[in-house]
Amino acid sequence: MKHSNIIDMHAHIFPEKIVTKAVGSIGEFYGIPMRAGGLAEDLLQRGQAAGISRFVVFSTATVPHQVQTINNFISGQVALHPEFTGFGTLHRDMEHPEEEIERICSLGLRGVKLHPDFQKFEIDDPKMDPIYAALEGRLPILFHTGDKRYPFSRPEKLARVARKFPRLQAIAAHFGGYSVWEDVYCYDGCDNVFFDTSSTLFCMPKEQARQLISHFGADRFFFGTDYPMWEPSEELERFFALDLGDDVNEKILWKNAQRFLQLS
Repeated sequence: MKHSNIIDMHAHIFPEKIVTKAVGSIGEFYGIPMRAGGLAEDLLQRGQAAGISRFVVFSTATVPHQVQTINNFISGQVALHPEFTGFGTLHRDMEHPEEEIERICSLGLRGVKLHPDFQKFEIDDPKMDPIYAALEGRLPILFHTGDKRYPFSRPEKLARVARKFPRLQAIAAHFGGYSVWEDVYCYDGCDNVFFDTSSTLFCMPKEQARQLISHFGADRFFFGTDYPMWEPSEELERFFALDLGDDVNEKILWKNAQRFLQLS
C-alpha cells in the first residue's frame, strides 16, 4: 500500500552556525556515523523524497542558558515550514521552568523533548517534579530512554514518573529503551506511556520489534527516524520490513501521531 501521510515523530534540526558541531557531537556520543546534515531544508528534502509529509522537530538544551534560544529557533522553523510541528526543550537546572513552559505554549510548540543522557539528569530526579507537574495534562514529553551505558534514562525511572504523574503523557523513544529492551516491560500498566520506533530497527531483531508492538498495542507507537542519525528512506525500509500489515502500518506511520498531536 502506498502511504502519503507519513509523520516522522522524532527529528532533530539545528541552526546553520552550529549544525556541523552538533551533528558531529551526536555521532561521537553514539559511535555511529551521521547519515544526514541536520538542517531543516535537508530534513525536508530527504524526508519528502522518502514519502514523509510531516515532521516533529526539536533540539536539546545541554545547559540551561540554551533553552530559550532553542525554543525560539524551533518556533521560527515551524513558522517557516508548515510541514513541521515543534517540540520545545527544558533543563532541570534552569530557573523558573514554569515560566518557560508558558512561553513554549505561547510559541505554539506542541510538546517537550528531554534527553537525560545528554542533559545528565535522572528521569525520576525529584528536582524534575515541578516540571512534570506543570506539563501534566498540558504537553507531552518525548524522553530519550534506555542507554545501557548510563543510569539516567533507564525505563524503570520513566515508569516511576508515569505512575507518579498519571496525566502526564510520555513518549519513550527507541521502543522505550534504547539498548535495554529487556527492561521495557516495566511500562506495563502505564497507559500514559507511548513509544517511537526511532534508532532501534537498525539493531533490534524483527521478531522482538513485532512482539513489543503486539505487547503494548500498535495504538501506542509512532514512527520516527531520529534524523540526522539515519536517512528517512532507510528507516522506512526497516519499518516496512517488519511486515506488520497495512492497518498497523497506517496507525504507526501517521494515524496515531495525527490523533495524539491533534493535527489537521
